[in-house]
Parts: sequence; structure tokens; C-alpha cells
Amino acid sequence: MSNGRRADIILPLDGQAAKSRPGAERGVVTTERIILGIDPGTTVMGFGVLAVEGREIRLLEAGAIRFQAGDDHTLKLRAIFRSTTEIIDRHLPDELAIEAQFFGKNVQSMLKLGRAQGVAIAAALQRDLSVVEYAPKRVKQSITGNGNAAKEQVAAMLLNILRITELPSSTDATDAVAVAVCHHFANTGRSAGTSTKRGGVKDWSSFIRNNPDRLA
Repeated sequence: MSNGRRADIILPLDGQAAKSRPGAERGVVTTERIILGIDPGTTVMGFGVLAVEGREIRLLEAGAIRFQAGDDHTLKLRAIFRSTTEIIDRHLPDELAIEAQFFGKNVQSMLKLGRAQGVAIAAALQRDLSVVEYAPKRVKQSITGNGNAAKEQVAAMLLNILRITELPSSTDATDAVAVAVCHHFANTGRSAGTSTKRGGVKDWSSFIRNNPDRLA
């Protein structure tokens, strides 16, 4: 067992690790809402942090935390709890949106994933965050208009929705950002199928037609 080791952090995009709301610690009132999205896992945990003000959304930080492969499962759970708490303390989110466990044939893997999800939720509850789960198909449907969309399709749509040019290379980080965006859409009654200031992206097909350069 490796009691002294910490999880390895896959660095997020440059310039995105600054604290979200420094004024919050000084009692400054803000209308900004912070959403933490998490894609749980015992090998890699993806996370994404969004700032929401009205209908405007801004990506603050996104990345993935890789846990030591040789660690005992209980040590990984402790690392998940600590890592989630550190992200919460850094950004002071109001809500946690987390991807729900999917059902597979490997019962042991499902059990471990469920524990990882539960530990992340426990860390959020300890900091008095509200928690909402979203099924993977619900997230994909919200982002692309297709519940069976590929991860690459989700990532491409996120670039357009968030008006950014790149996301972390880790698909776990991208999934976490997608969960956070899905939660924002659920709160506002929007989805990728509704119009935005940029003319709207109704679904994956219209995105391909309007952005052929993104698929190169």
C-alpha cells in the first residue's frame, strides 16, 4: 500500500486554473453561478468547472486526475474524495453535476465505479453543494441532439457552445465538461437544439454543415 502517494493531475488548459470567485470569500454578492461537472472513475476522474451568468457560460477549468494504478481500491477512493474537495475549495461551486453509473456486464467494474461516484458526491455534500446525476445518453442528447453521439461529436459541439478553440485532450475531462453543460441546459430549459446568439446549433447534422473545418 502507498499511503503517502498522491494522485497525478493531468494539467488543464493554460490559464484556466485561477480561482473562480475570489470575491465570494470576502462576502461580495455575485449573480454568477458555478457548476462543477465530474466524470467519475477509479483510474481517471474527469472534471470541468463552468461559470454561468444569465445565459452566458464560461469554462473556468477542465482536466483529469489519474490515480495510481497500483494503489488499493480504498486508497483510490480516498484520493477521489480529496481531489474533489480540492477542486471545490478552489472554485467554490454552487452545484455538482455528475455522470450517472452505466450498466455493464462486469459487475466488479460497476461496483467500483459506483463507489467512486458515491465518494465524489459525498465530498460535494460535505461542502453543501446540491447534486444532480445525468445518464450518459441524456448528456449526449443535450449537447448534440443525439443520445448515441460519439465522444468526438460531443467535444466538437462543446467547442461551439463554449466559444473556445480547444479542450483538454483527455476524453474524461471532455465528458465532465459535457455533464456540466447538460446541467446548465437542464436548469434553463435549453439544449443544443435551441438557438443561441451565434445563430444556434440545432443538432450534430447542422453543425457539420455549418462547421466543416472543425472535422478536418
